[in-house]
Parts: sequence; C-alpha cells; structure tokens
Amino acid sequence: MKLAEALQERADLNRQIEQLQARLYNNAVVQEGEKPAEDPQELMDQLDRAAARLEELMAAINLANCRTVVDGLTLTERIARKDCLRLRLEAYRELVQAASQTARRATRSEIRILSAVDVRALQSRVDAMARELRLLDNQLQQINWTTEL
Repeated sequence: MKLAEALQERADLNRQIEQLQARLYNNAVVQEGEKPAEDPQELMDQLDRAAARLEELMAAINLANCRTVVDGLTLTERIARKDCLRLRLEAYRELVQAASQTARRATRSEIRILSAVDVRALQSRVDAMARELRLLDNQLQQINWTTEL
C-alpha cells in the first residue's frame, strides 16, 4: 500500500468515526416501548473496529514519515515545515487584511488611521510563502504516491 492510499483511508476512517458518533448519539435514548432506529451495540462495535484500524494506520503512517528521507529531510520534517508555514501564512494574510483597512477621513480634524506595516512588502512576503507552501505540498503529494507504507 502506498503512503497516499493510507492517508486517504485515514481520512475516510475519521469521517466514518464522526458519522458513527452522530448515529450513536441519535440512537442513545428512545421512548419507553420503542426501539432505536439502529442497534447502539452494533454501532459501538463498528466504532471500535474503525478506531482500531485508524490506530494501526496512524502508527504505520508515522513510522513511514519518520523513515522516508528525500533530499536530506524526512517526511516528518517536511510536514512540520508545511504546518508551520501554513500557520505563518494565515497570520500574515490576516495582518495584510487588517493593515489594508485604513479609514478615510472627511475633514482635517478627524483622526487619521495609518498602517503600522508596509502592506506592499508584507503582501510580497505572503505571496512567496503561499508559493513555497504550494511547492512543498506538491512535493509531499509526489513522495506519498511513491512511498510504500
């Protein structure tokens, strides 16, 4: 199994577990004399099986990410870089948005609102980070489809 396939299965299992949780909640109580639409015990069994498979996949994925080295970096290091880059990118995008909201004034007596940062330079930095994130994501996708779990 390729790493990318395992990642897809992990995503499917996470969705399945969420759905099972909702179905369990919906069938947890019934009116006296009625039966639930679905058997809660069967739903719990399905949830336990899905969680056990998810645990296996998560361990295998993490081990593959640690042992796979491309151009001197493990997949774990690349993923950490991607996650932190995404975090920084979001913060800088919000800063650009906020700094671009300078208020216009109708008279000279009104308070002037000015940007505290160079929006143009910051936007260039945001664009460069977004480009780096896209390239890094593409590299990770390529590696995931060529790496055996």
